[in-house]
Amino acid sequence: MAKATAAAHPVYSADCRDCPRLAAFLDGVRASHPDYHALPVAPFGDAAARLLIVGLAPGMHGANRSGRPFTGDFAGILLYRTLHRFGFSTAAESVSVDDRLQLLDCRITNAVKCLPPQNKPTPEEIRTCRHFLEGQIADLPNARVFVALGQIAHQSAVKVLGGRLPKARFGHLAEHVVPDGRVLIDSYHCSRYNQNTGRLTEAMFDAVFARAVQVASAL
Repeated sequence: MAKATAAAHPVYSADCRDCPRLAAFLDGVRASHPDYHALPVAPFGDAAARLLIVGLAPGMHGANRSGRPFTGDFAGILLYRTLHRFGFSTAAESVSVDDRLQLLDCRITNAVKCLPPQNKPTPEEIRTCRHFLEGQIADLPNARVFVALGQIAHQSAVKVLGGRLPKARFGHLAEHVVPDGRVLIDSYHCSRYNQNTGRLTEAMFDAVFARAVQVASAL
């Protein structure tokens, strides 16, 4: 599979309206919450990162509000605390796009760039948005390790990286080496539901990033 180039695939567009349902939904959110970002959310972090984290989509009162991935919602609390503990973030809490937090050797994006109704994008919307993920990965020449948060992020990452589904099956701490030698590591999503039900514990999340550091050091 030929490697995608940033020129062939856009990295981000705040004006994207390729998914009519999502565009209309964001129009309504913007009308009811005029102080919210309520647009596609750009990736955030180090442009020379070796680690890329791929989430599902912006949360209503998180990235959709703040304009930064995993900022302002419950899922982001554990994520940024973990990134700080492993040396990927200058602070343990991401408050707003105006805080001084920086990511170190790490970047964060989502498989779907717009807030979907009920946090559930359709298969067509996931496919339509994938060219942005392709551009973002092509724009990170140093990225060798990828962490997928949840099955949808996993599926999009596998397809962009040239892996094969269903051979590369999703599972917490599952590890997949794609054809060019880069490595994808899966994690359960750090959602409120997964944390509250005990499906994902802090120790389990730590194990994902401990392995990511280990793999990155070896590549």
